[in-house]
Amino acid sequence: MKKIILGLSLSVLSVLSITAEKNVKHNHDELNINTEKSSVEWIGKKVAGAHNGTIKIKEGKLHLHDGNLERGTVVMDMTSIVCLDLEGEWKGKLEKHLKNEDFFDVANHKTAILSIISVKLQEGNKYTVAGNLTIKGITKPIEFPATIEVRDGKLGAYAEVKVDRTLYDIKYGSGKFFEGLGDKAIEDEFTIKFKVSAI
Repeated sequence: MKKIILGLSLSVLSVLSITAEKNVKHNHDELNINTEKSSVEWIGKKVAGAHNGTIKIKEGKLHLHDGNLERGTVVMDMTSIVCLDLEGEWKGKLEKHLKNEDFFDVANHKTAILSIISVKLQEGNKYTVAGNLTIKGITKPIEFPATIEVRDGKLGAYAEVKVDRTLYDIKYGSGKFFEGLGDKAIEDEFTIKFKVSAI
């Protein structure tokens, strides 16, 4: 009799456990990136110095799972690339050069896309983000640290991403492919700084 009662009790507990699991609601939210309050800054270095500027975010969506960033997409408008450290004629020349085939070829590739695939918590509000970066139609995996805060349905994030431009067929001025460049050599790696606000 005791065995029968024990067996029934275990059966009831199993049913209750399965029912409880089915009733657990996972909260999924989709946030839109606020393109007015978000920014992308680029920094490129060469032997003789460095240049920096901005690229506008065209659009983007971030997906939360139980209040944590899970995945997302950031679309950058490459036609909007500007240089901030030069003025006048030199500013215009550099921006035109960045937009042509030597660099981002914006006539044929108007956008660059960062696709976030996974986000792993390290400690506090520090995370490791993994995903794919598409530039000039070429997609490569990428991983970088980020600071992310989610509060009251709003997300704020900051990240510095190191990008090897030669992986995206941007070889101009690269010591890997050209010899004797001297002080005209441009570093293969450039930095993109993301400041993202989403609601």
